[in-house]
Amino acid sequence: MDIHSIVVVSLHTPKEKVWGELLAINPSGVTVRGIDLNSFDHFLNQINDPHGERTGLPTVFFPMNRVERISLDEPSGSIPSMSEVFARKAGRSLAEYLSQFA
Repeated sequence: MDIHSIVVVSLHTPKEKVWGELLAINPSGVTVRGIDLNSFDHFLNQINDPHGERTGLPTVFFPMNRVERISLDEPSGSIPSMSEVFARKAGRSLAEYLSQFA
């Protein structure tokens, strides 16, 4: 996986999944700018709210001993990737959206 790929990081203890942009990966851990997968719909609603504030994604480091798996955010047959869902609902790609916070 390349840096700036959109990924889903599966973690354990506690069990959670984080969706976002891969910023770094090394033997000590993984750095992702993203959100808990359970918050995805809420995040989309928040950024599409015409009266809402600009909402970025937090940058989070996870130590490698918590990382169970890292998957590329890819479509599966007729099921779109989370990135495709984001682009369709937000009207722009995740990279374009995140560029306003750089």
